[in-house]
Amino acid sequence: MRRWNGWGDETVSAVLPPRASGTLGSWVGPGTPPRDATPEEVLASVPPSRLGPEPALSLDPWERLLHARGQSLPDWIALRSGRVGTVPDAVAYPETGEDVAGLLAWARRKGARLIPYGGGTSVAGHVNPLPSQEPVVTVDLSRLSSLIALDETSRLATFGAGVKGPDLEAALRARGFTLGHFPQSFELSTLGGWIATRSSGQQSLGYGRIERLFAGGRVETPSGRLDLPAFPASAAGPDLRELVLGSEGRLGVITEGTVRVSPLPAREEVHGVFLPDLATAVAAVRELAAMRLPLSMLRLSTPEETRTTLVLAGHERLVKALERYLSFRGAREEKCLLLAGFSGSENLVRQTRRLALGALAMRGGVVAGKAFGREWHRNRFRAPYLRNSLWEAGWAVDTLETAAPWSRVPELLASVETSLREGLAGEGERVHAFTHFSHVYLDGSSLYTTYLFRLHADPEESLARWRKLKTAASAAIVAGGGTISHQHGVGTDHAPWLAAEKGELGVGALRSLFLFFDPEGLLNPGKLVS
Repeated sequence: MRRWNGWGDETVSAVLPPRASGTLGSWVGPGTPPRDATPEEVLASVPPSRLGPEPALSLDPWERLLHARGQSLPDWIALRSGRVGTVPDAVAYPETGEDVAGLLAWARRKGARLIPYGGGTSVAGHVNPLPSQEPVVTVDLSRLSSLIALDETSRLATFGAGVKGPDLEAALRARGFTLGHFPQSFELSTLGGWIATRSSGQQSLGYGRIERLFAGGRVETPSGRLDLPAFPASAAGPDLRELVLGSEGRLGVITEGTVRVSPLPAREEVHGVFLPDLATAVAAVRELAAMRLPLSMLRLSTPEETRTTLVLAGHERLVKALERYLSFRGAREEKCLLLAGFSGSENLVRQTRRLALGALAMRGGVVAGKAFGREWHRNRFRAPYLRNSLWEAGWAVDTLETAAPWSRVPELLASVETSLREGLAGEGERVHAFTHFSHVYLDGSSLYTTYLFRLHADPEESLARWRKLKTAASAAIVAGGGTISHQHGVGTDHAPWLAAEKGELGVGALRSLFLFFDPEGLLNPGKLVS
């Protein structure tokens, strides 16, 4: 069963090694385990629905509570403190596109507002109902989840937009294909959510981000149905798919998505390589990107993230032996861990591996083999579970991400981490921040930063700490020439900084677009743009 106030399945947990708890305490101070509200306490705070009984709607308070929040740190604070705030008045579970169209017509008659809901994994406020005079209905798309068509010749697959990552991959793998889209939220997030937020998977270097994989689909809008036929390419004016990508439920409800799939690779490997320092590591990654090798992933951890990774790994004796070996080979205190992924035929993987690892060795890279890659692959969807354990120990964890051209990356990285580490100094609190380059491009890279700080006994104070850090880091991103979001979308949390990137004219164009498809403002009001 899924956790109602945390991440993932209740039967899955991530244990903090004893050494890790002690080290984290020395970095930010000892945590005090919080007292979380019980389900009964939180449920008692859910107000009555403003809607009467309707055949297509669930007014059940528990169902409404489960759809009230996503997975951001403010969402966790709200749920675990019992101060949930606004809750949808009902939840709908459409089973067809026609059901969605019917809901839109009903909302127009009733003056209700609708929030499209996939896996509820948003960390930017996309699915949260805002205070409203009108009743709000969350539209849960989980029943639109089947494989509708698979064109094996063209390698195109069409799914209901509510299909979750594991179910999508299982359906494709049974036929010898894969989408290759693996965001960290893969186990819970959905195809429609990936499209609506311009998601990026961990192996996007090889398979591409969702905008490359999204070939077409169907969207039910308040103004009618928008069909997006799948073409290999088209010069018939602007690409309407781009209106849907990143639209965050503002112009319509995505009901179907057609995606470009690939044959299952004969071989997949991930190798760990330690480079002596960050400047050398970044130069090596840029060189590999410029070589245009058919790699599936390049994931580079900064020295601070590398240290943190080794601490959280446990296996203290093995880690010490590794540290001695790496030091002997020249990878000491400032070493960086690079994970390089290879996918394809046996011959392609072998040749690509030889070229890539050879280039890294020329930069002083120490190849650590596939052990780190196997460990990463085994736990790549387990990392969010660590948030549960850290919370229970009294520490809050959040992430933020951006992307910038290579020329801006060093200063941007430094300014973002500095803004976080110094963000609570006025309160005498320390913040531990570390970063990895998660998605590498020819002209630049994304930066994915994790930061950890102590929870306060007062949930409002914990929220204030988060807001102070988020604001400082977002300001540093904008000032440093980075995008306000590389993969998490805008929602409400990033909306204050959108105009700095799009310009007032661009934001105005988005408002006009949404007004055309949704003239009465029925869909997800307050998200992306106001």
